Amino acid sequence: MRAPSASLGEGAARGERTSSETDKRRQILEGARTVFLASGFDGASMGEIARAAGVSKGTLYVYFDSKERLFEALTIAERQGLAEALFHLDADDPDVAGVLTRLGHSYLTELARPDHVAVIRMVIGATEKFPRFGQAFYEAGPVQGVTRLTTYLTRQVGAGRLVAADPELAALHFLHLCQAGLLTRLLFAVGEAVTAEDITHRVDEAVRVFLAGYGPEDR
Repeated sequence: MRAPSASLGEGAARGERTSSETDKRRQILEGARTVFLASGFDGASMGEIARAAGVSKGTLYVYFDSKERLFEALTIAERQGLAEALFHLDADDPDVAGVLTRLGHSYLTELARPDHVAVIRMVIGATEKFPRFGQAFYEAGPVQGVTRLTTYLTRQVGAGRLVAADPELAALHFLHLCQAGLLTRLLFAVGEAVTAEDITHRVDEAVRVFLAGYGPEDR
């Protein structure tokens, strides 16, 4: 009867180690984010990242054996979290205009955040030297978001609420209608800060134009 107790104890210990390792990895990524945003990929050093994360250099290398792997892990984590937060769509929600309006607001609000724009600049700056960084960033974020929106739109086409021969292209159309050059302006730091009124106007127009093009013909 004592063996199960020992097994349970070992399981709990493994769980604690896993939780501790996850927390430590998150701590390292947060430190890396601070340093990479401040110095860029080329300007950052593993020593600086270790100090910013509050860990030893030896511990840092246990989790990430190179600056390249750490940067790639950070970019993937940034985009995965964003896609999960913004594109949490209920495929069975029949209120297409409402779903797209809410998505458009959250999408543009996040897009316009200065630290989000800084992350995109950071990745672009490193991608020429390491193309896989750009690919990882793109696949973890934009691809996931478009895939989730495509799933929603496909369901609405099947229900007769939309008409779209290519739901994936329709998803891209909607997202680009929302930002309509905004990201380019932000990347080059041109113009005034984006306001809530600007976001509302952009999203309302994007939904209007999208439904004019993809709404059912007999609406």
